[in-house]
Amino acid sequence: MTTFSQGKYALAISDRSGMAFPYNEMVREWTGAFVHVSEYEPKQPQLDPKPTSADPQALQRARTARTEFPTEDFLPENPLVTASNTTLKINFPNGDLQVNDFIRLRNVKSSVGSLSISTLQLSTTLNETLTDSDTTITLSDVSALPTSGFIVIEKVNSTTGIYENEVIEYTGKSLNTLTGCTRGTSAPYRGVSPVNTTATSHAIGAKVFGGYKVESLNETSVPSTGQPSTTTQFDGINVTTITALSTETGGGFQCTIGPINDRA
Repeated sequence: MTTFSQGKYALAISDRSGMAFPYNEMVREWTGAFVHVSEYEPKQPQLDPKPTSADPQALQRARTARTEFPTEDFLPENPLVTASNTTLKINFPNGDLQVNDFIRLRNVKSSVGSLSISTLQLSTTLNETLTDSDTTITLSDVSALPTSGFIVIEKVNSTTGIYENEVIEYTGKSLNTLTGCTRGTSAPYRGVSPVNTTATSHAIGAKVFGGYKVESLNETSVPSTGQPSTTTQFDGINVTTITALSTETGGGFQCTIGPINDRA
């Protein structure tokens, strides 16, 4: 088998300069030239540009944008506080609600200040068959509902299983009937009204839920490390109930708060 000398003492002639250099310091350039390392020139990147194509015009799996309904948030343990008046204080740290929002309580575990769970959750049922154009609505009990505001009637499509809840605004109530109803609307939450619901028919006995209007905010000024020297911390909200309350704190664990309707 043929072997080659290591060339420790050999010289080589550079193809670039024609000068003699130690053989072991010679390298082969991309052009094929045999040159000294001090003369080596790398290949210019622009000689082999990367292939280019037209700019992409659209996403491969694009979907139509949609506005999601706001959802529920968990409240701290025993978040409901009542005093000897009609104000219900709801502790909701960092809730970022606004005055004139409408909220609904869910998953309340115990009565508070003489208010039952169903009253706190403003829960009742439809006491008549409702068409999609009726402007008066008779419920089983409207005593806990505010004199004006919003309700949501829960409806599930029997074929698709999709919620078709309808939010309705009303301006008054008489006995167990809500009057001045505007069908297929939505209630503001965090300062924004979601997309309006659709007016539809409802069966007798359908679940109905009301909402509390945010009358005022509970906020605290806390020291800040920068400027300004203090910042405002959102602690919760105050709503008004129909009846005067006794002083109590409660509600239980993992109560939730959210918009009147959280179903698209």
